[in-house]
Amino acid sequence: MIHIAPVQGHTDAAWRHFHKSVYGGNTRYYTPFIRLEKGEFRKHDLKDFLSSLNENHELVPQVIFRNEEELRPLISGLVEKGARHIDLNTGCPFPLQTAKGRGAAFVGNVEEYSKLPDILSDFPDVKFSLKMRLGFSDPNEWRQTLPILNELPLEHVTLHPRVAKDQYKGDLRLEEFSQFLEECMHPVIYNGEIKTPGDISEVKMRFPAIAGVMTGRGILGRPSLVAEAEAGKEWESEERMRKMLDFHNLLFDFYSSELCGDHQVLSKMKPFWEYAESEIGRKAWKMISKASNMAKYQSAVALIEL
Repeated sequence: MIHIAPVQGHTDAAWRHFHKSVYGGNTRYYTPFIRLEKGEFRKHDLKDFLSSLNENHELVPQVIFRNEEELRPLISGLVEKGARHIDLNTGCPFPLQTAKGRGAAFVGNVEEYSKLPDILSDFPDVKFSLKMRLGFSDPNEWRQTLPILNELPLEHVTLHPRVAKDQYKGDLRLEEFSQFLEECMHPVIYNGEIKTPGDISEVKMRFPAIAGVMTGRGILGRPSLVAEAEAGKEWESEERMRKMLDFHNLLFDFYSSELCGDHQVLSKMKPFWEYAESEIGRKAWKMISKASNMAKYQSAVALIEL
């Protein structure tokens, strides 16, 4: 199984639905993180999780939190909505979240982290998993919380071998990942710079003990990634682009029927290409990003060569 990481503003219910329709594959998708706002669920978070578009794929809601007061109502609320597996996001590197103690900043909060065993034990019918980074600014931060992590009832842990301060730049800290893999008591999924089928093969070869891989930005740039990996070979560029355009057209038709006006549709469709410059070519990519109306957007997409 390949795990499809959530990316805010990109992997919503429609994206997931049509990606599964076009590419199939043994995949598990995760919602963009769900959080509380003024003590309540955000409406668009629940709308995405409860969408009928989710019926064709396996979906796990992912929550982000800074303390017990946020985590408990998130779990309880999702259980009431039918969730049976919840993923805990303790890896988000974005300053808007880490500045509030959420995401990767949570790893350094030993006081709150130590409450997780009791919290999760209160929901024995729920499967939990956890996504994390090595730390916030120090790649050794995971060591102080590992004894607690090993106590948790987790299906698996997904580790991105960078710290939050790295964002998505700089070298992956693979030696630290290797040490974590050895000391963690849970199945470990590798996440980080998975952009080609070869990347998947290389990671599995280097770390044969991993339980799987996760990709986010990589599959946005190359939506055929899972299908290629399962086929055991890279597709030719023409086949990748033909399928990508099939995917795009389904998504475009859906948003065009559901939304009103060029601005709303373009706000959904432009992110589709954000990570795909190397696939579609710089000229088309730039024209798409600059398109100010539907006509210009469609002309830009027409520049993509098969």
